[in-house]
Amino acid sequence: LVFSGCGREVRGSLEELSVTDDEESEDKNPGSEDADGGENHSQDKTAPESGKDPEETVFVYVCGAVNAPGVYELEKDARVFEAIGLAGGMTGEAAAEAVNQARPVADGEQIYVPTVQEAQMQGAGVLEDTVTGNADESGKVNINTAGKEELMTLTGIGEAKAQSILDYREEHGQFGSTEDLMQIEGIKEGVFNKIKEDITI
Repeated sequence: LVFSGCGREVRGSLEELSVTDDEESEDKNPGSEDADGGENHSQDKTAPESGKDPEETVFVYVCGAVNAPGVYELEKDARVFEAIGLAGGMTGEAAAEAVNQARPVADGEQIYVPTVQEAQMQGAGVLEDTVTGNADESGKVNINTAGKEELMTLTGIGEAKAQSILDYREEHGQFGSTEDLMQIEGIKEGVFNKIKEDITI
């Protein structure tokens, strides 16, 4: 009877040992669900990130004769025509030839597309005071709105310098002060002193 009892105890111990071994085996060899879980986790890590690198983009404000004026984000090496395209393209009244659509855009700039009428007025140098905002100084040349011919009426400003002023204005936007003219090559203090009393912004 004693042996029989020990046999039951030994048999019980063997059964417990067998269960323990099975559990350890399962821990070392996880099931398919765990493996699948690990696989998904790996895919999450390698998934490409969405969005653009802020250092690789610029923001510009497109306005004037375009279908959807507003602020748009572009690649930093984008061109003006791409910005205009994002703004819905030019309207039927736009003066396309008045905008250099091939030049690169600059972060924070304003791209203004004039109408045909505005372009003609600028070219003739006859913008009204309501447009220039300088009714009390109408006798002076507004360097932010004057066309080439009007700029050429200034002392020391020939066709080349007048074109440089237009190019600078198109690339950088409006002048913040009349002194900003001296940032243009060929217009230094000597030339500026001759015209400073005849210009305004």
